Amino acid sequence: MNLKVPATRWVATTPTAEGELTSAQVESWRSAGYAFVSGLLPESLITGLAAAARTRFPPPNSDEARGFTSFGGPLNFPSDLPGLNDLTLHPAVLQSVSTLLSESVSALRLTQSDLWAKYGREDRPGKHLDNADQRIHVDYPNHTLAHPTEWTRPEAVEMIIYLNDVETTGGATAIVPREGSNDPAYRWPIVDTPGVADLEYVNDRDAAEQYFAGKRPHLEAWRKALYDRERQVRFQAGDVLLYRHDTWHRGTPMHNGTLRLVQNISFRRASSEWISTVHKGWAWSAYRKDKLIEKLIARASLDQRAVLGFPQPGSPYWSAATIDAVEARHGVFGIDMTPYRAALAGCSDQPNRQA
Repeated sequence: MNLKVPATRWVATTPTAEGELTSAQVESWRSAGYAFVSGLLPESLITGLAAAARTRFPPPNSDEARGFTSFGGPLNFPSDLPGLNDLTLHPAVLQSVSTLLSESVSALRLTQSDLWAKYGREDRPGKHLDNADQRIHVDYPNHTLAHPTEWTRPEAVEMIIYLNDVETTGGATAIVPREGSNDPAYRWPIVDTPGVADLEYVNDRDAAEQYFAGKRPHLEAWRKALYDRERQVRFQAGDVLLYRHDTWHRGTPMHNGTLRLVQNISFRRASSEWISTVHKGWAWSAYRKDKLIEKLIARASLDQRAVLGFPQPGSPYWSAATIDAVEARHGVFGIDMTPYRAALAGCSDQPNRQA
């Protein structure tokens, strides 16, 4: 596999301003469909999560590693993997999404958080579903049964947080920057990709484009133009690619014998109920022996609880009875119900305690 990328095709990160997105980064996400940033998250959190994650996946070149031919896996939020939950609900993550969507954090909802492994290898054991060299695609089909709203009304933010360096692993994410409102690559509606409408899901690039050429021969040149325009992110550990459900992108081949780890996180507007949660409901883990989700809720900030669907102070859910009932459930783990009682009494100046 040819992993060489011309210098003009690389996208370099731009640094955040003291852990917050700059106006140029926000504009890039809103107009071009992505922002590629560094300095958003603490280095210690990234290195700790990467070290912990490596203990949960088989080593490169092992027989077990050959089975990882697609995406997903067992490391989903909420997780006992050190750092995964902290990264998912990190204040800088929440604030970035809030800024991009021009919504308060409490008006966001978490829909995906999982840590993925991808291995570099010569063969394609997954055949047409293999993820080594992906077809160019958009993500919305497996996030919603509807279709993304118009470009100027974004509903959700996706992000890839890289835990390795691209020089070591390869496997850069390729993106197609949007070039203005009349960009032919972003014509409406967005349906010309395998897995949408009557088109079968095919992941491998060669297999997908061969299939697409047979089903939509008049669009073969248009699909080729997407690849011709793609640029690849030159990531280092801790860098974050923020993009959208309607951004054209794909995964590219890795160096043989390497393991790349990323955490994928998605948020939607609370009002965009048609966007699905990728995993089981967060409360599904409530019967675990470690009581992980209950402990997390007890120590979380109000914003962190909100993005998980926990009612905020002032919500119609709250009454004296429900406040007492929730305290009875989570009080053993130290939850502080003061903000909810204060809001019920007409006060709303309580501090938003951080996790």
